[in-house]
Amino acid sequence: MISLQNIRDLLATSELPELGPGPRAGVETEATLNRELDAKLKGGGPDKEHQDLIRALVLLWHDHLDAAHQIAQQIEGANGAFVHGIMHRREPDYGNAAYWFRRVGNHAAYSDLARRAGELLDAEKESELKKELLPRGEWNVFGFINACERVAGRSDASETQLLRRIQQIETETLLESLCGG
Repeated sequence: MISLQNIRDLLATSELPELGPGPRAGVETEATLNRELDAKLKGGGPDKEHQDLIRALVLLWHDHLDAAHQIAQQIEGANGAFVHGIMHRREPDYGNAAYWFRRVGNHAAYSDLARRAGELLDAEKESELKKELLPRGEWNVFGFINACERVAGRSDASETQLLRRIQQIETETLLESLCGG
């Protein structure tokens, strides 16, 4: 069985991923990650498709966008489109990201993502960003894409850092869904 904590351990980097493509210091090589993932995933658990998407998310976390893209584009359905959308948002290709997120539809992970992002935004007293990302209390993936595009290349470090933390919540929430809980 795949331990969610074992997968989360692979996300332990000195910095959160950039909203863009990176690269940043302190990430693992693609070869190292693939070896570690092979060892962690061989014990069974989620089906191969979910295991491939877990691999893509970990690679994406470590700024290996091309490798993550190769995996995500091979997987049909909402989960594959979700990972594909994150990759294109980070590329950055915001229009293509929106295309893939339209294919996601109303993903099961969105309600937990909305709750966690809402808690963070409340704690940070970010009511305007909360209105953009959580209208009617529901996750607005297109609002998140727009916010990421808005801060691209700007020097407003506080909003960018907050969006990077929300991106972390997005990744962790999707990983939990893929690992089965």
